Amino acid sequence: MYDHRKLGRELGLFDSDPLIGAGLPYWLPAGAAVRRALESYISEVERRAGYQQVYSPVLGKRELYEISGHWAKYHEDMYPPMDMGGEQLILRPSICPHHALMYRSRSHSYRELPLRYSELGGQYRAELSGAIGGLSRVRAMQLNDAHIFCRLDQVASEAASALSLINQAYADMGISASRYVLALPAEDAKFGDPSSKYVGDAASWAQAASLLRDVLEAAGIDYEEAPGDAAFYGPKIDIQLEDSAGREFSLSTVQIDFHQPAAFGLEYIGADGNKHRPVMVHRAIVGSIERAMAQLIEVHGGAFPAWLAPVQVVVLPISDDEEKRAAEVARRAVDRGLRVEVAHADEGSLGARIRENRLAPYQAVIGAREDGAGLLAVRERDGGRWEPAPIGEVLDRIAELSSPAAVRSGE
Repeated sequence: MYDHRKLGRELGLFDSDPLIGAGLPYWLPAGAAVRRALESYISEVERRAGYQQVYSPVLGKRELYEISGHWAKYHEDMYPPMDMGGEQLILRPSICPHHALMYRSRSHSYRELPLRYSELGGQYRAELSGAIGGLSRVRAMQLNDAHIFCRLDQVASEAASALSLINQAYADMGISASRYVLALPAEDAKFGDPSSKYVGDAASWAQAASLLRDVLEAAGIDYEEAPGDAAFYGPKIDIQLEDSAGREFSLSTVQIDFHQPAAFGLEYIGADGNKHRPVMVHRAIVGSIERAMAQLIEVHGGAFPAWLAPVQVVVLPISDDEEKRAAEVARRAVDRGLRVEVAHADEGSLGARIRENRLAPYQAVIGAREDGAGLLAVRERDGGRWEPAPIGEVLDRIAELSSPAAVRSGE
């Protein structure tokens, strides 16, 4: 594996500046292209799975996090409040309280459930300077977060579906989990005590843990239990990965939460006409975009799958005579949604330009023969070569092979 901190900067994917601050990387054009591709992918996966995308502010009043329990149990990892016109505003450490308020803003029937809200949203952690580094641990992150509001009898299937989406995303991204962990409260945990790390009651915690165990076992997944690693509001499944130094970190999660629906007074009208309390399932398919990107850089060494590559096709005119045709090919590639660059003839010999662009999945070479006949000859990153074919036909094939659907179909 590669060190994403070194390679990411060498490839012009991301960087940082002391004037912005530690733990606050910025994305350069190539990195932003990969990030957008990942975000578009996950948005489409969620759409197909019945999620509704929402947006919420990155700020909230202190009172919001007092109700959710974050202020009492998590405030050491939060940024301090900002006094604004008699109110105290805080950069949010989590998105779930906002989604709880969204749910509460409307009345709901049992027929609507499960209701799945997803958001690619910013959240902020007051990490100590010694703990931050690269993209793996940052102070401002974009989280692929979602919260599912459902009936108790729907919890297991929703958690199982979320776990399935995580495993599919990992396969599509070409990354692998090192371990699955069932994070539980400490064995001597006291629930509901103001001095305790955990909110709620023992019965709810036991029920949530049992549901998650059933999900893991039904999926045939080997897992380890980790007492003391649960969130303050409930147990969770954490999917662990390893970085280039062999350090383990959590990327994705599935959590069951009985606490916040009660804290915010969430309700739905059941089939019996009475009010009932929904259960909240938290899930993050690819976790924070920053951590996901760090893992992708390290696993692929910059040679991303075609659907993620910052440049999917490089057009290489052999000489100045083919520059006009190269520009046309680039325009037609853009029209097909491809990310394309032209490696101009005056930038070096053909061999040098091919080596310079070796990380691109596809290289389209145009010589005098191809130019005259309106053809393209393609070199694949792995050394494969395509016979010259009409421009439109070649670009259509590249566009098809550069979509996430091609990964899932095994093309």
